[in-house]
Amino acid sequence: MRITVNGEAREVGSQLLSEILVECGYRQTHFATALNGVFVHKHQRESTRVMPGDRIEVVTPNAGG
Repeated sequence: MRITVNGEAREVGSQLLSEILVECGYRQTHFATALNGVFVHKHQRESTRVMPGDRIEVVTPNAGG
């Protein structure tokens, strides 16, 4: 299925947000996600279905100053 992750077109095999994140290399525990501009809480990722053409945004914290 073709989706967009952080502005980049991607081809993924899963429909669940949690599995797509792992497939795209997001294995750390601290990051925020949005699906089509709507925040998705980390506890909802395992039950959130992604459809072809959807847009996922992943924001990771950046320490430093």
